[in-house]
Amino acid sequence: MLIEKKWGGVILKRVQSLDHRKKMKAGMGVLFTFPAFVFIFTFMIYPLFTSLYYSFTDYNYVYDTKPVFVGFKNYISAFSDKDFIVSMKNTAVFASSYFVLVMLLGLIIALMLFFLKSKTGFYRTCIFMPIVVPISLAAILFNWIFAENFGLLNFFIRDVLHLEQFTRGWLTSRSTAMGTIVVVTIWSTVGFQTILFLAGLQSLSTDILEAARIDGANTFQTITRVILPNLRETYVITGIWAILIGLKVFVQPSIMTGGSPGNSTRVMYMVIYDNAFEYFEMGYATALGFILSIIILVFSLINLKINAGKDE
Repeated sequence: MLIEKKWGGVILKRVQSLDHRKKMKAGMGVLFTFPAFVFIFTFMIYPLFTSLYYSFTDYNYVYDTKPVFVGFKNYISAFSDKDFIVSMKNTAVFASSYFVLVMLLGLIIALMLFFLKSKTGFYRTCIFMPIVVPISLAAILFNWIFAENFGLLNFFIRDVLHLEQFTRGWLTSRSTAMGTIVVVTIWSTVGFQTILFLAGLQSLSTDILEAARIDGANTFQTITRVILPNLRETYVITGIWAILIGLKVFVQPSIMTGGSPGNSTRVMYMVIYDNAFEYFEMGYATALGFILSIIILVFSLINLKINAGKDE
């Protein structure tokens, strides 16, 4: 009996010691994660719910002393606001053009680098380098290149190629302004898309590529029947990234055209910015922001669903 009591006491002490250690570890975990929680709550959670509340209010933060709750009035007004409707159309044109082109170009360049295999360091650096350039600086740079009277592009067309009839006011013409912004955005971001596709290609099993080679598949058949169907996870990542860049475009049209000519390059983010910081209508601006967020979420889920469907 004494032995049993002795061992029982030892076991109980060890259990209590283990419980104490677990509590200490849990406490240390809470201690180390608390600063991160404070940061996330202060700069993400609180602003998110505060702006959600403002979106249901009429609140001019310069002239009004406090927000006035108006329900869904801001959301309803958005779809009768001609300026916002035009910006939605412009954003849709930009986002669809950008999405298709950057996905195709990123995939094609990644495939070229993948099949070259060796001595691609220089080419990878050249393709990735534009990402290092801030998008605002790139927009200013291309403003000089595409300028109508003194731009390098028109100079090259007119004075080097002697094809003056092809010179344009690239940023002042309705027919070319949005396309020019798309080109600049692709130049700035296609390197990152290429890296993502290249990572997906390099993660493919060498067994399936070797099997295709043994079966006599040529390069085109290997790409279309083996490589592309096995990049489903990569399509999800690259697709969502391209959707975000396309729908959240702001800096390029703001710097390069200011939304002109007319309102042909005025995108949704510019309308949101103007309402928030030019007209000080914070309630209406946050409602427009949430509409844009919902649109981004919907298209991201569609992209995820399409590629998940391919998996099934």
